[in-house]
Amino acid sequence: MSNLTTWSVDPSHTHIEFAVRHLMISTVKGRFAEFSGTVQMDPADLTTAQLKVAIDVASLDTRVADRDNHLRSADFFDVATYPSLTYVSRRVEKDGDDYRIVGDLTIRGVTREIPLAVSLEGQAKDPWGNQRMAFAATTKINRADFGLTWNAALEAGGVVVGEEVRISIDVELIAAAARVAA
Repeated sequence: MSNLTTWSVDPSHTHIEFAVRHLMISTVKGRFAEFSGTVQMDPADLTTAQLKVAIDVASLDTRVADRDNHLRSADFFDVATYPSLTYVSRRVEKDGDDYRIVGDLTIRGVTREIPLAVSLEGQAKDPWGNQRMAFAATTKINRADFGLTWNAALEAGGVVVGEEVRISIDVELIAAAARVAA
């Protein structure tokens, strides 16, 4: 028997950020402001975790309105057709002191298996009696693998937008009441 607990993502203490090369000389960073997610797991065995996350793509923010609108357009995310992106775990593996989550990332209707390198940042009970856990996760994806192929060539060689996207996630979870499962 295991003690499965449902944990919810605390959006006020969670950050989902991305970074991509611009003009092959600098990095543009952005974040998603609206998302939700749940994790079911036995807190004594994190490899039991099953997670589901949904991100509202229209909530992306790079601090430049024109760029954000371009990213929301059919050239990139096409939020009118694909308003959310999702990540659903397949398995969690222990990796030394850390973990590796392998799951399905879906962007623009394209699903690819993507690993996340994950570290447990800590556990605590908050002043209101809620049990919390925090994790940091990173990965890299090739945006072209998801149909995000818009680009423009530079006169001196290279392109405007890099293909590799670095993703960084800091998540705080809040536990619901534990239940015993067979």
